[in-house]
Amino acid sequence: MITFESLTKTYGPKRAVDDISLTIGTGKVTGFLGPNGAGKSTAMRMLLGLDRPTSGKALIGGRPYVELPHPLSTVGALLEPRTGHPGQSARSHLLGMARSNGIPSRRVTAVLNMVGLAEVARSRIGTFSLGMRQRLGIASALIGDPEVLIFDEPVNGLDPEGVTWIRRFMRDLAAQGRTVFVSSHLLSEMADTADHLVVIAQGRLVADSPLHDLLDVTRTAIVRSPESSRLAEVLDRSGLSVTLSGAQIQVSGERIDEIGSLAHGQNLRIDELSFTAASLEDVYAQLTEGATDHRSSVVPVDTIASLGAQIVSNSSAKESSS
Repeated sequence: MITFESLTKTYGPKRAVDDISLTIGTGKVTGFLGPNGAGKSTAMRMLLGLDRPTSGKALIGGRPYVELPHPLSTVGALLEPRTGHPGQSARSHLLGMARSNGIPSRRVTAVLNMVGLAEVARSRIGTFSLGMRQRLGIASALIGDPEVLIFDEPVNGLDPEGVTWIRRFMRDLAAQGRTVFVSSHLLSEMADTADHLVVIAQGRLVADSPLHDLLDVTRTAIVRSPESSRLAEVLDRSGLSVTLSGAQIQVSGERIDEIGSLAHGQNLRIDELSFTAASLEDVYAQLTEGATDHRSSVVPVDTIASLGAQIVSNSSAKESSS
């Protein structure tokens, strides 16, 4: 488990990381998102003991990294693809890591097989492509069979087959009960990989939510009915948020899937019922743009829902005018 407790890092007058508190649990892939310069890399470096916090704590299993008795057996990390000396073979590099940490050499063979480098194990690292270096970096992170894994931009340099592989691999690691913490600028990749999302902007935490909740609350229904006024009243009385425009009703709320049943219960005809939702890109843009307000706070789910409805409404308006 990873814990940030009021984690803060300043460089002169600039706060690179600003009072972040959160817990990253086991058994899931947690995506770490934010614009360039948001503080993601700084937070990860503090977590791994590479930078010292100005205040607060970054803990792995309840301890700072520098106090872990067996670091490689507790946490594995890939922060950049430059892994190993160019003149070394992949196997030699991993054997050195294993021997220096009391890890059996058979683990080297195991991780090379895991990451698909067994056939080039004796090739020099200097001959590797960027994608192969990424795989070697992941093998290095796995050498101690750690419970916590930290990856910074792990798909960089991977071809489409490699991207699919790392996506499945991270999910398999999480399914084993490990903590998998992944920083990425590829929102579409996180949408396909992550179970939970943490979003920061200007050093501040702006969202900490399951991916499903973050996207599902933005769902909006478009309903068309010859009895739109009566139907709008029924839906409104049920607690749904309703906007009426002629024969079209825009609906959002927790009970959105009950629209058909509510209409049927009042013998009201529906000619069209469609569902749409804001994309992760849309929600992310709204969250990070809002971070220009210096009052640091995590955006609650109901606010995200209203942002999603606004996004969908804007999209509908654009379609109507085109």
